[in-house]
Amino acid sequence: MRRSSQDARRDPRVLLCVTGGIAVYKAVEVMRSLQKAGCDVRVCMTAEAERFVAPLTFEALCGHPVADDVFDDRESYIPHIDLAEWADVACVVPATANVVAKLAFGLADDMMSTTLLALPAGTPLLVAPAMNVHMWLNPATQHNVQTLRGRGVRLVMPVSGRLACGDVGQGKLASVDAIAQAALFSLLSKERGSDLAGRHVLVTAGPTHEAIDPVRYIANESSGKMGFCLAAAAAARGAEVTLVTGPTTLGDPAGVDVVHVTSASQMHDASAAAFQEADAAVCAAAVADYTPAKPADHKLKKAFEPMDRIDLEPTADILAELSASRGDRVVVGFAAETNDLAKNARAKLERKGCDLIVANLVGGPDSAFGSDTDQVSIVSAGGSDDLPRMPKPQVAHAIWDAVVRLWNQREARR
Repeated sequence: MRRSSQDARRDPRVLLCVTGGIAVYKAVEVMRSLQKAGCDVRVCMTAEAERFVAPLTFEALCGHPVADDVFDDRESYIPHIDLAEWADVACVVPATANVVAKLAFGLADDMMSTTLLALPAGTPLLVAPAMNVHMWLNPATQHNVQTLRGRGVRLVMPVSGRLACGDVGQGKLASVDAIAQAALFSLLSKERGSDLAGRHVLVTAGPTHEAIDPVRYIANESSGKMGFCLAAAAAARGAEVTLVTGPTTLGDPAGVDVVHVTSASQMHDASAAAFQEADAAVCAAAVADYTPAKPADHKLKKAFEPMDRIDLEPTADILAELSASRGDRVVVGFAAETNDLAKNARAKLERKGCDLIVANLVGGPDSAFGSDTDQVSIVSAGGSDDLPRMPKPQVAHAIWDAVVRLWNQREARR
């Protein structure tokens, strides 16, 4: 399993560590999501996990034997070392309170804990806890979680809901999509390390809904995918992230402080508040330019309240306001255009006064709206960087690369 110089173009390698909890079956779904994304997945299980799901399930789906015994491995004399060095990223799904404690104290008394302790420096470790709400809130567990976070371990925090034991509260395993996405972003950010550590960034995402009446609104086609990818990428690179998002169908990114809003006015207020503590803002939201001046307080009836005219008024210009108050901070805007991309993007850069504009085309078969890929130009006062079409997670990292370059240039001039 040891790496060689011939590994450069191989599939990304994910070590999936499965512990004993009722959420074990979700680990199978996480593995399948990672495989669909092109990852080679190997599985390590505790004896307790095997009481819930048989190793054969994972072996049949991943094509590799499950690692569960330090002293009984047919492929290696030192399986925990070889497996640790094989992995590009390790994920613990689900992570019980016991395993979280073992990781915090550096215990190594079985195949899994021994392997995780042997991970080389620089290999990302992702932990997705799941347990009873009282176990999760116990001060000992919270202390262990903070210990892991302080070491750079990425936590995909449990969510609130009805638990298997019947209790209601935080402790439910995060969604499969959130865990898989966090693992993929850890892979993408591995070469960059934690270059955003110590930074607080604001990201806006999604559309806004401007009410006509309680059941009708004005909106646009934005899915929020780009903004959510930007937030997840920044978190993977060590930033403290506030994501202000309009209505979407997406699950909250792991490790991100998410503020849900509906209208342009709400997004303005939430963004202004978050920007007070931020080092950078990336405004990827498709905020409505206009909102109904007098939304009705009841559902309008077509028969006697025709909507042949809706008076509109402009919304606040969030990008321009943040740019005007940025000082030494970096502000990035987006330009979604249907034509004359370069010309319109440069005009918007000058008009809004921000540092960068990320320009992309919308409408037609290659529209950025709703797509999993995008082709953008990152426009600055000094020129533009035209990127090829690529998955949105990679676009997100390219945008943060541009922000980091700006920070470095400014610090070099001081």
